Amino acid sequence: MTSVGEVVAFLERRYPPGWAESWDRVGLVLGEPAAPVRTALLVVDCVPETVDEAVALGADLIVAHHPLLLRGVSSVAPTTYKGRLVHRLIKADIALYTAHTNADVAAPGVSGALAARLGLSSVRPLVPAVDDASRGTGRIGVLPSPVALAELAALAARVLPATAWGVRAAGDPERRIGTVAVCGGSGDAFLADAARAGVDAYLTADLRHHPVSEYLADGGPALVDAAHWATEHPWLDELAAELTAGLGLRAVVSDVDTDPWTLHYPTNDQKEPSP
Repeated sequence: MTSVGEVVAFLERRYPPGWAESWDRVGLVLGEPAAPVRTALLVVDCVPETVDEAVALGADLIVAHHPLLLRGVSSVAPTTYKGRLVHRLIKADIALYTAHTNADVAAPGVSGALAARLGLSSVRPLVPAVDDASRGTGRIGVLPSPVALAELAALAARVLPATAWGVRAAGDPERRIGTVAVCGGSGDAFLADAARAGVDAYLTADLRHHPVSEYLADGGPALVDAAHWATEHPWLDELAAELTAGLGLRAVVSDVDTDPWTLHYPTNDQKEPSP
């Protein structure tokens, strides 16, 4: 029987906590190291909906990408949102582990899984790690053949999980795209890196109006913006395969859409919101 401690050791060999950003909070959050793990539920967000799923599944462990306790708290009383989740997990005997920015920079990792979903080849980091050029933030790769920006956006919409946010693109829809940079999650901090790399397009999440406008006006890459949750979810499938192959666990990927946006009206003429 695999224990929580053995899963933690496996994950920390694969995604060392030392790779995480200094502000991040990764590692074991809840759970007895000696407790057995038969089933793990893999999620982007530890929220009430995914905790409900873990309880219904009979999971012994949740592996989450986003930290539940990223910022300091002085109480986990059940009168608080996070406190209620902590109490529910403890009562259900479900451990919680987080791999966040250490998984973002891993090779393969979050952005590598996103690049693979788009079919990119010759993949390398967008911003290489100082101590190891094989890993780092984001990825750059080459499409099997050049496509129009509109086709790239449509491809992203097909291969990423569906969300109300959908996929948006900025730039000439007919612009030819051969090389693509990607960054799972919020990636506008790396717009300048994508521009310096000379890629044709950059796909990430949480892009803002003014930076997008300025980079396009300055001749930067076309931009594709997808839901934050959707750009990080592909990594869960790779992680599930690793846990099953390495530890023999039943690793279940949650498909519960935890993106906070639930409605999208793409035009003024549309009478009903998109699903």
